[in-house]
Amino acid sequence: MPPVSRKADPIIEAPADVDLGVLKDVIGFRIRRIQNHLSRAFIDRINRKEIRPGVFSALALIAANPGLSQTTLAREIGFDKATVVALLDSLERLGWAERKRSTEDRRRHSLYVTPLGETSLEELREVAVVNEAKIHVALNKDERAQLFGLLDKLYVACFADEEI
Repeated sequence: MPPVSRKADPIIEAPADVDLGVLKDVIGFRIRRIQNHLSRAFIDRINRKEIRPGVFSALALIAANPGLSQTTLAREIGFDKATVVALLDSLERLGWAERKRSTEDRRRHSLYVTPLGETSLEELREVAVVNEAKIHVALNKDERAQLFGLLDKLYVACFADEEI
């Protein structure tokens, strides 16, 4: 079968005829290479070095879950706690989110998005939609739903031996 014809990405050319070798059965590699591509493109589109894809993800999760704890955010975003603290510092510096001491547990911080953060989140969401447009076109509605379901199933499997 001849190689699939694709336009070369100006950042990295990924020819269709590359043998993945031992990586062909590694799920993490396949997910990570797509994530790396999307992250680079997202950063290029927003063109603001202080805003990384993790900032967008954190802001979106906090907005969808007002009062979210830092620990839960760390788990959901897939970062260690120290990285999340730095991420939250960035969000606070930008004026997009704030940490408040929990009224139920003073050792815990609850996270909230500010009005400026809500506006910025919508702008970043629009960038993310454009950034993923080619991927959404590659799959029909049912395939996207199936992909999201499978990815969620894999995410749950990551915690199979842990208490969430």
